Amino acid sequence: MDRIPRPEPRFVERAAWAIGLIGFLLWGSFHFGTARSAQRDLERFATLQARAIGDTPDFALWSTQRVFAWRKAAKQRFADPLAVLRIPKLHLEVAVLPGTDEPTLDRGLGHIDDTALPGAEGNSGIAGHRDGFFRGLKDILPGDTIEIETPDRRDIYRVERTWIVDPSDVSVLDPTAAPSLTLVTCYPFYFVGSAPQRFIVRAVRVESLSQRRTETVL
Repeated sequence: MDRIPRPEPRFVERAAWAIGLIGFLLWGSFHFGTARSAQRDLERFATLQARAIGDTPDFALWSTQRVFAWRKAAKQRFADPLAVLRIPKLHLEVAVLPGTDEPTLDRGLGHIDDTALPGAEGNSGIAGHRDGFFRGLKDILPGDTIEIETPDRRDIYRVERTWIVDPSDVSVLDPTAAPSLTLVTCYPFYFVGSAPQRFIVRAVRVESLSQRRTETVL
């Protein structure tokens, strides 16, 4: 019986090197494509941030005092926005900045400390002035949608309820089992002086759309 010829050691070695090289090229192409996609995501979000923080808002519902405060704040520098919030029904698109001090809320919306970051799991608290960006909340209703966009995703929330609380009631910011969004502003909306209550909007995430795309470049 004839013996089956065995491959030459040199041939086996070359084949192993070839397979390894092909694997390395595929791995490199995958990660290069992913990195390039991530960079485009960051560039797109930077453009979105610039528009949300740089464009002049629609002042139709704003108080004269709040318009003046926004123009003053627009000349200051702030930390990069964490997200962009949209409420299609109210034609609102505005940057969410870290913190809730007065200049920050004059410039945009503020993320409330010790709550989940925008787009993260849990309950994310966002504050705004009742005579500025959040005056339109007077017209929001259960079923309306709110969007939060971050560098890698766009989350869609549906309003579940609105209610009014005293300023001392911080339970509205407690963690939630479902990914939620809690909008906070002073109330009544047209109260003269320091408003005595808080208007709360609670929305629950219903959809999350990833912005990231994986590409293979050969």
